[in-house]
Amino acid sequence: MAVVAEPGRRGRRSGPQARREARIGLLFVLPCFLLFLAFRFGPGIAGVLMSFTDYSLTGGGHFIGLDNFIRLWHDPLFWSSLKVTVLYTVMAVPGTLLASVALALLTRRAFRGAKLFRSVFFLPVVTSLVLAATVFVWIFSTGGPWATFVSWLGLSDSGWLGDDVFVLPALAIVGIWSRFGYGMLILLARMQDIPRELEEAALTDGAGPWQRFRYLVLPQLRPALFFLAVLETTSSFQVFDAIYTMTGGGPANASYTLVFQLYDAGFKYFDLGYAATIGVALFVLTLVVALVQRLVIGKDQ
Repeated sequence: MAVVAEPGRRGRRSGPQARREARIGLLFVLPCFLLFLAFRFGPGIAGVLMSFTDYSLTGGGHFIGLDNFIRLWHDPLFWSSLKVTVLYTVMAVPGTLLASVALALLTRRAFRGAKLFRSVFFLPVVTSLVLAATVFVWIFSTGGPWATFVSWLGLSDSGWLGDDVFVLPALAIVGIWSRFGYGMLILLARMQDIPRELEEAALTDGAGPWQRFRYLVLPQLRPALFFLAVLETTSSFQVFDAIYTMTGGGPANASYTLVFQLYDAGFKYFDLGYAATIGVALFVLTLVVALVQRLVIGKDQ
């Protein structure tokens, strides 16, 4: 008579043999895990420790306590770059989220060419931002396409990158252009999980497009929107390559962000201790904003 294995117990082991196999498996995984910890968290921990020293490439490093943080608190350039970073984030993040939602709604339904449109909208994400920023320098220059367009709207047709008022909006446009495709993809995947029956029931009850979006689609998108808000905020706080290519922090430090100040302190003046202090301040700022977003957007998730 054949013995039939009990469902759910096939291949399952218990007792000393199972624990021994688990320990052997952990030993094989341990080297990769230690390398991950070293390269993932090691630089961050080293940066925090370095912020308490006067370490420089031109000389050794000595423990100086909180001197770097006191210096940072009294540094007017730090507060100026913090203001620029926050202003850029306030413009770029909502714009990216709005563009992502709009394009996800536009391409969520299956129609002829839908896959092509999705690919085109996602293309900026995989395009070299340095290369794209070089093109945008021409677009925003005096006499360029953007200057011609805004002149039709009655705005100044001078180059936006050389204007201390319009340089941040110009950079925010580049940031939105380079990021909305990723947000569209995340939101599109979430929208396609919404049961079709719910929308059909809303249509039967006479709900219009705005009502369906506000009361049916938007609540379903809250987890994805929270994820994107944190991701885009972090990305905006760390913006560097587009600014380095397009403005170099100018004009008159109007686009001089925290990461640009960190770069100058570390690689222009070789003051690595102070650069690490700026990095710690940026990390704390990002963490605080993420916690606030958690309370505002993702408190029910």
